Amino acid sequence: MEAGKITKTEWLLLGLTGLFLCILLGLFVHDRQTAPPVETEVQVPQEEILPDLSPLDLNTATAEELATLPGIGAELAGRIVAYREAHGGFDSVEEIMEVSGIGEGKFAALEGRITVEDTK
Repeated sequence: MEAGKITKTEWLLLGLTGLFLCILLGLFVHDRQTAPPVETEVQVPQEEILPDLSPLDLNTATAEELATLPGIGAELAGRIVAYREAHGGFDSVEEIMEVSGIGEGKFAALEGRITVEDTK
């Protein structure tokens, strides 16, 4: 056997490799032609993505609605409703700081998220 000369076995392996690659290419092309198109852009209404961020009226909001506010859980929402019932409602949004558990930090987080439309 001479150096650098390709044997019959090597020719056979090269031929089989080429045949295998051609079959793979054919399968790839076939799959691309028969596969359903992929939808890349979907229009989703903004209401489904973002929650309603309109301000809640402290004098009419339920405890469940108040509990959705940042930093206000179910217990604190109950205290807000109890304060409202005991004092006949809120005169201003700042009055919410009279509720136990709401200080200036929580009040700042609620800015723009609460309002007082109905007065006593």
